[in-house]
Amino acid sequence: MSNFDEIRPYNDDEVAEVIARLLQDREFLDAILRVKLGPVALKFASILRPLVRYKLKQAASKIHSVSDLQAEIEGYLVKALDESSSSLTVSGLELLDNKQSYLFISNHRDIAMDPAVVNLALYRAGFGTLRIAIGDNLLTKPFASDLMRLNKSFIVNRSATKPREKLKAAKLLSAYIQHSVANDGENVWIAQREGRAKDGKDRTNSAIISMLSLSKSKGQALAEFIEQSRIVPVTISYEYDPCDADKARELYLKDAQGAYEKGEQEDVQSIARGITGFKGHIHVAFGQPLAGDYEDSEAVTAELDKQILSNYRLQASNAIAYELLESEAPKVKVGAGSKTFSEQDLSRERQVFNARLATIPTEQQATFLASYANPVRDRLAAE
Repeated sequence: MSNFDEIRPYNDDEVAEVIARLLQDREFLDAILRVKLGPVALKFASILRPLVRYKLKQAASKIHSVSDLQAEIEGYLVKALDESSSSLTVSGLELLDNKQSYLFISNHRDIAMDPAVVNLALYRAGFGTLRIAIGDNLLTKPFASDLMRLNKSFIVNRSATKPREKLKAAKLLSAYIQHSVANDGENVWIAQREGRAKDGKDRTNSAIISMLSLSKSKGQALAEFIEQSRIVPVTISYEYDPCDADKARELYLKDAQGAYEKGEQEDVQSIARGITGFKGHIHVAFGQPLAGDYEDSEAVTAELDKQILSNYRLQASNAIAYELLESEAPKVKVGAGSKTFSEQDLSRERQVFNARLATIPTEQQATFLASYANPVRDRLAAE
């Protein structure tokens, strides 16, 4: 495991040292103040920091292992979901064995909540919690890296620029993922692509499969390697995206100006908004482990996309957006079953959706609607 020290999560015997380091980190304490009391609290940071440190030290006194920390986080996550969503449903776990470890590859809509809701679904069903891939672009502060690695996150090197550095980082990442699933018996979560699907189009980047295949034994058939990797497609569907306005603005400006420059704190704000913002109904669908006569990474990618798209649970918000763009309600199946949207389903939600749309600048509304309508278009194309 020493080969993976630069990217792996922290072990139980490192928890106490990392927590002690966090309690002395002024930037971490100030971040807590900002979250709890708002930016104005930083004016009184020198007075409030000792109080925050004392409260955190009390809470941390019960945490002696990674599992202790995750048990605490589970309570906060459930509370956050209770306050920001109407329901969370899960399907497909009956296809899996909770005594087995898997590599879960999911669509990516929200930085923090995507792996969080998958983790919660697995935890409640008696599966081991996830080791979560997170890009180093989100870990610009040492305390952010410490926090994520305490919670079983491992680091994806996205800052490498030279081809040799990129290949070295990809080989290390591939080896760590395979070691986690095959040797450590740990479940792993990675997104199907780098960055969120801000336009609502869930597509797997074949480079993900190419990266994983770097651990394939010489002479081993790709199909055999993929089956041994125990890859499970996962689809996460949110009725409402708390970051939808921000995504529409970014996509609009990128299209209108040819580029978009992200603010320094934009990812942090997206994480906070994704956790606390209203999401409505959330559905997590687990697909079938990949097994087939795959000849190349494109064939594996196609199967991932097929399952992720077919398992998407369409919401009334998707159908209403499509209706506003196309001037007709879609005759489309909601999910894997035969249920379609009724007029009653849509009429209940139109007022809520239209009120949300009214907050979007007029010139950005088509982009906003398309992000919700694109899953419907994908379903119609598949059917």
